[in-house]
Amino acid sequence: MAAAVVACAATLSTNGVAAAHLEPVPGQAVKGKPATVTFKVPNERPDAGTVSIRLDLPAEFPLRTVRVRSITGWTAEVVKAKLDQPIKTGNVEITEAFRSITWTAAPGIRIGPNEFAEFAVTLGPMPDNTDKLVINAVQTYDSGEVVNWNQLPSAEGQAEPEHPAPALKLVANDTAAQPDEHGGTPAAVTNTAPGSEATWLGGSALAVAALALGIAIGTALRSRRAHQTGESK
Repeated sequence: MAAAVVACAATLSTNGVAAAHLEPVPGQAVKGKPATVTFKVPNERPDAGTVSIRLDLPAEFPLRTVRVRSITGWTAEVVKAKLDQPIKTGNVEITEAFRSITWTAAPGIRIGPNEFAEFAVTLGPMPDNTDKLVINAVQTYDSGEVVNWNQLPSAEGQAEPEHPAPALKLVANDTAAQPDEHGGTPAAVTNTAPGSEATWLGGSALAVAALALGIAIGTALRSRRAHQTGESK
């Protein structure tokens, strides 16, 4: 029983560690409206720092508005390009759209080990002909390593890919969050360091394991005492 409990705790702790991904906060936006989204970027390397983040905006769902929140020590480059084929949305024909956003750290600035940074943007309007907006991302480390967050998010009940692309769930309306003064949906604010979810899950798993182990030991001791009492009689 003790071995099974420890194995369960180890599994929960490992799953928690794997949950630190580049992700948008909040994870949903309203169809047909602009949304303010914060991309939470964790540094996943113990011996390197993140110095560049690029978001590749989907051409099949062109976004006409991009506003980038300034971040001390980082410069943002927003690229707009003509579409191969114009897209008509209602009575509006779209011939060009924003294609990418790249944040680059100034010399001496980086997202270090055990750190994360938040990059906030207002995007929109969100497409109204899909339930999900997938935005590929590219993370560059000062070691020269490049990580592509471009794997399709897993379906419910399936294993999470190693580098899932950030994805926004699109809904018809959102009564939980009201648009801000810029027409976007306020982004959730978090001061949780990357991997803290894993730390919390790991701690919870170990607590559960310790409780279960204590119960098992107590049960075994009571059974042994009862057996010894029976023999003495």
